[in-house]
Amino acid sequence: KSLNAMEAGVEKLSVNDIVLKATALALHRHPGVNAKYHDGRVRLYRRVHMGIAVAVEDGLIVPVIRDCDRKNLTEIAQEARGLIERARARKLRPEEYSGGTFAISNLWMYEVVEFTAVIDPAHGAILAVGAFDQKPAVMNGQAAVRQRMRLTGAFDHRIIDGAMGAKFLQDLKKILENPVQLLL
Repeated sequence: KSLNAMEAGVEKLSVNDIVLKATALALHRHPGVNAKYHDGRVRLYRRVHMGIAVAVEDGLIVPVIRDCDRKNLTEIAQEARGLIERARARKLRPEEYSGGTFAISNLWMYEVVEFTAVIDPAHGAILAVGAFDQKPAVMNGQAAVRQRMRLTGAFDHRIIDGAMGAKFLQDLKKILENPVQLLL
């Protein structure tokens, strides 16, 4: 809300755009999670190409924002919207849905608070993003109702063990709780 209120006429940001950027930054900091297992080997990626799971009539397609960690929030918002619209209209080109290094799936529009996403064989991990719910929390010694969102990571344990996945999720949480990092 704060970012969208800053400038009129600029592409409006969604929570999805913020999660995409934060995840890309966390992947940049945890390159072992930006990987996949293929033909008996681990392949680590230097570039973060973020896949976005999009429901279509007869299944799912995962368009890709390339170099997501190097783009600003407005660029991510514009590109994500375009890819999602073309995916739903079945107008994606093959290069727009191949080559992802990590994926995000969200079900908040279905009011699903928590779920485990299935890892696409093209990736080594996926982040499941649930709906917001309101929970009591203590902030600065005072009880308050806060919006909360659940993130669940699914990791291919041939390459990403639980501790590595947990450190990635821990860093992602810190970025989302201190979003000024997204503007740097």
